[in-house]
Amino acid sequence: MLTTMSETTAKKKITVIGGVVNLILSVLKIGFGWLGQSHALIADGLHSLSDLLSDGLVYYASHHAGHEADEQHPYGHARFETLATVILGTLLMAVAGAIIWDAISRFFNDETLSHGWLVISVAVVSVLSKEVLFHLTMVTAKKTASDLLRANAWHHRSDAISSLVVLFGVGLEMAGYQYFDSIAAIIVGLMVMKIGVNLVLSSSKELVDTALDADVVENIKRIILEVNGTRELHFLRTRKMGATALVDVHILVDPKISVSEGHLISETVRLSLIKGIENIGEVMVHIDPEDDEKYSPSVNLPLRDRLMSQFDDVWGELIQKHEVSNINLHYLDGKVEVEIELPLDSVESVQQAQALSEQFKARTLTVPNVTGAKVVFS
Repeated sequence: MLTTMSETTAKKKITVIGGVVNLILSVLKIGFGWLGQSHALIADGLHSLSDLLSDGLVYYASHHAGHEADEQHPYGHARFETLATVILGTLLMAVAGAIIWDAISRFFNDETLSHGWLVISVAVVSVLSKEVLFHLTMVTAKKTASDLLRANAWHHRSDAISSLVVLFGVGLEMAGYQYFDSIAAIIVGLMVMKIGVNLVLSSSKELVDTALDADVVENIKRIILEVNGTRELHFLRTRKMGATALVDVHILVDPKISVSEGHLISETVRLSLIKGIENIGEVMVHIDPEDDEKYSPSVNLPLRDRLMSQFDDVWGELIQKHEVSNINLHYLDGKVEVEIELPLDSVESVQQAQALSEQFKARTLTVPNVTGAKVVFS
């Protein structure tokens, strides 16, 4: 599933809106936090500033992730979002560490809170605006199936919650409970730290090709085995790339069907998975005539060109060998089964057909690795 131009535009639009709001809030919080000596509001302002930086990161990643596959990136650019999410999480962890360190150091000085109601007013504005941003961003994230945008939405929600913590901390400080402003700042820092850690861990799983959730994998197996003609499956591998999932699988089919029928079965499996599982972008289906999960018994057998040369030698003086219209080779269980087609008008009677058939089979079976031979007149 490729990212469409409209999806990329939607991502950029909501990110720009979030960036403008974060810029205004970070200036208000840090400015009025400094004026009112509120460590919690300053910490919340730094949180909003990190939101602004993350908005820039999201915008950059959304722009590049929307590009189509090219020669250098044959699987597309979806992991630009994944990499950006890891960077965003690391940034949040660093900001959280700074907030906590500063809040702890404030316990050892005598600064007191001032302009409390002004600080509370800024915090209320922050709660309302960031909650609105959360909902708007989450709607776009769901429409575009963007994990990065979803992470940024929760970043907005965390800012709203941290502003709520500031409200309680400042309120308690104004009521005479000392140090609650700094305690609120530490709580904000811990919240930001948790979000950063979660982002890094979840995105790192994608970068190392962690499989999809177990229930999704089981659903994939069910859909594959429901396709008519699929006997078994093995070597099922799944991974994520940005908002999409990639699937590789080997399926076992009747070993003597035609190549075109096997291809049709594989295409049916591919399209069934794309239709039946959300956000699957690409499916690679390998057709197997026999189970090669543990080993491939036929991998060392000679290919057609070598066998054809051997057949020509053993058929020797049989004049009908020049009339053979087709030869089907079945590589199974480390051996070769041969099916020879001759035109019906190459024989004049049933007895002649039987005799000719026996001659071809007897000589063909002298070729090494050939364990079965069949002659068909058509």
